[in-house]
Amino acid sequence: MRAELLRHPAAAPLAVLVAGALGAGYLYGTDPHEPGHVLPGCPFRFITGLLCPACGGTRMTYDLMHGQFAAAWLDNRALLLASPFALALLGRWLVEGLRGRRWQPELSARTQVLVLSLAVVWAVVRNIVD
Repeated sequence: MRAELLRHPAAAPLAVLVAGALGAGYLYGTDPHEPGHVLPGCPFRFITGLLCPACGGTRMTYDLMHGQFAAAWLDNRALLLASPFALALLGRWLVEGLRGRRWQPELSARTQVLVLSLAVVWAVVRNIVD
């Protein structure tokens, strides 16, 4: 019975949702703008000293949860604009799973290249301009 539950199509999206909620709960009370927290740093930035496309995402999420939209925009503009799409994908994955169907997004090769290109351009621009 337990193995069947773990194989249910809703198990993975529910696990992601629970993990996200727990992480958000911790983040809500932990200001990533201040030192002394146990939040992980960006390994790319640690090694290179440069901002990766997702750098600032933790601070952005914290600022959004506290109603600081302008600060969230400054933390990571591209990630803020992409967040609704990611949440829509998570929602669709969860709904399909609860309906008993397995689902995964199907991105064409052209879309994959576009997303990767935008991430690279964003990383370059934010390291030159910011």
